[in-house]
Amino acid sequence: MSSYVAPLKDMMFVLTELAGLDKVAALPGYEEATTDVVEAILDESARFTGGVLAPLNWSGDQEGARWADMAVTMPSGFKEAYARFVDNGWNALGGNPEHGGQGLPKVVSAAVQEMWKSANMSFSLCPLLTLGAIEALELAGTEAQKAMYLPNMVSGKWTGTMNITEPQAGSDLAAIRSRAVPQGDGTYRIFGQKIFITYGDHDMAENTIHLVLARTPDAPEGVKGISLFVVPKFLVNADGTLGPRNDVHCVSIEHKLGIHASPTCVMVHGDNGGSIGTLVGKENEGLKYMFVMMNAARFAVGLEGLAISERAYQHAVTYARDRVQGRAIEGSPAPVAIIRHPDIRRMLMLMRSHTEAMRALAYAVAAAHDAAARHPDAAQRAQNQAFVDLMIPVVKGWSTETGNAMSYLGVQVHGGMGFVEETGAAQFMRDARITTIYEGTTGIQANDLMGRKIAREGGATVKSVIAMMRETQGQAAAQPGPAFAAIAAALDGGIDAVSQATDHIVAHYGKDVRSVAAGAVPFLQLMGNVAGGWMMARAALVAQGRIDAGDADPFYPAKITTARFFADHVMAMAPGLAREVIQGGASTLELDEALF
Repeated sequence: MSSYVAPLKDMMFVLTELAGLDKVAALPGYEEATTDVVEAILDESARFTGGVLAPLNWSGDQEGARWADMAVTMPSGFKEAYARFVDNGWNALGGNPEHGGQGLPKVVSAAVQEMWKSANMSFSLCPLLTLGAIEALELAGTEAQKAMYLPNMVSGKWTGTMNITEPQAGSDLAAIRSRAVPQGDGTYRIFGQKIFITYGDHDMAENTIHLVLARTPDAPEGVKGISLFVVPKFLVNADGTLGPRNDVHCVSIEHKLGIHASPTCVMVHGDNGGSIGTLVGKENEGLKYMFVMMNAARFAVGLEGLAISERAYQHAVTYARDRVQGRAIEGSPAPVAIIRHPDIRRMLMLMRSHTEAMRALAYAVAAAHDAAARHPDAAQRAQNQAFVDLMIPVVKGWSTETGNAMSYLGVQVHGGMGFVEETGAAQFMRDARITTIYEGTTGIQANDLMGRKIAREGGATVKSVIAMMRETQGQAAAQPGPAFAAIAAALDGGIDAVSQATDHIVAHYGKDVRSVAAGAVPFLQLMGNVAGGWMMARAALVAQGRIDAGDADPFYPAKITTARFFADHVMAMAPGLAREVIQGGASTLELDEALF
C-alpha cells in the first residue's frame, strides 16, 4: 500500500506561475498570502494529510461508518483525526475573520483541500459540506443566525450539511414535499424525509447544523415555493451552550460502492412533533441560497476528481516501478519492471498529464473567484465572475469524469492485482465513481454549461476565453522546436473545435434545444480537454522561459514533455468531439424509443 505524498512542487508552480498568486495577494484583504507564507501552509498541510489522514484511508474503507440506535459511529481513528484537524485550524483556513477564520484566498484553500481529498476522500467530505453551509449562512443568514452558528462552524467545532433531496424528487427539486410550519415565534417545525445526506450524522463533532429545503403552508408549487431553514441537531441556547436534542434523526445509512467511511444518511425530520428551525433569508427563495452551497460544493467535487487522479497516479507509478514482469519489447534478456513497457508508460502519462491539467484549471478558476470577490475594479470583478461561472461546470463535470477514467487506468496498470482489494487501487476507482453523480450529474453540469452559461449570453464569455487561448497559442507557435510545434498545432485545432461547437450551440439552442442538448456532455468534455490543453501550453511556456534563463531543474523539461503528451493524446480528440456536438444530436433523437 503506497503512501500519499503531496505534489508540493507542482502545486506551488501552478499557484505562482499559472494562477497568479502574486496578483491574488495584491487584492484587498489577501495581503498576507505571500509566496513564502503559502509555501509554509502547504508544507504543513502535506505533513498533516500524509501523516494523519492518509493512513486512515484504507482502514476507514474496510471498516466503514456504522449505524445503530439512530446514530452513526465513525471508523477507528476518524474522531481523533478530526479533533486534530480542528485544533490545527484547517477548517478555518479560508473562513471569514469576523467569525474566527483565517481569511486566506480560495486559491490557497483549493490547494490544501486537494491534499485532504487525495489523502482521504471520505474524511474530506465532512469539511466540504460544512464550508458550503457556511457560505450560505454568510450570504443570507440573519445577524442572530450568524452569531449563533458561524464561529463554531468556521472553527469546525460544529459541522454542516445540505438536506436537499427526497426519495420522490432526486435531482428534481420542484418535487420536494418537506413541510415547514410557522410557530408564531419566529421558528418553524419541519416535517419530512431527506436522503443522500453526507455526514448527516456522526460522532466527530458536538453539533451538526443542517440547512434544509422545505415548503411553508402557502408556498407556490415548484421551485418558486422552496424555502431554506437552519436546523441544528442540538438546539442552541441564547448563551451559545447546547440545549435539548432536536427532532431530526438519522434512520439509516446507505451501503455504497465507495466512500465507505463517509456516512450517507437518511434523515427524518418530525417523528416527534417536528424539528425546530429558523428561516434563512426570504421565504420561497431557498433555492437561490442553496445554489450558493451547491456552487461551492461543485467546485470542491471537481477538486475530488483531480485529487483521486493524483492519488491513483502515485499508487500506479509506485507499483509500475516495483513490479517486474515480462521482457522489454526491444528484446532484453531478463524481465524488467513494467514501467519499461510502452503501454504502461502511455497509461501513466495519461494519468500524469490529465492530473496536471486539472490542477492548473481548478487553481486558475479559484484565483478568478478571489478576484471576482475582492478586485477593486468593478469591471474586473464582473469579468472574473463570468469566467468562474463558465468554468464551474467544467471543473465539476470534466474533472470528475477524468478522475474516474484515471482511477480506471490505475487499476489497469496493476493488471490482475488491481482487481484485488488488498493492493488499494480498486478503492480509488470505487471512491471516484460517486463524483460524477452527486452535486449534479455530468449531464446536469453539461446542460448548465450549454444553456445558462453559453446560449443565454450568446457565447460572449466563452468567446472571450477563446481569445485568451489564441494568445497563448500564438506564443507557443513562436517557440522553436518540435514540442512547441505539436503543442501549438493541437491547441489551434482545439480552439477551432470549441469555436465551431459554440457557434452551433448559439445558433440552434433556441430552435432545436433537444438536438443541441444531446451533444451537451461531449461539449463539456471538449471544453475540459481544450481548457486543460490551454493550461498545459501556458505551463510549457513558463518552463521554457526558466530553461532559457539557465535553470537546470529537470522539473521544467518534464513540464514541456507532459504538455506535448497531452497535446498529442488528448487534444487530438477535439475535432471528433466537436463533430459529435454538431452532428451527433440529430442522430441521437432519430432513434425510435422502441429500440431501448
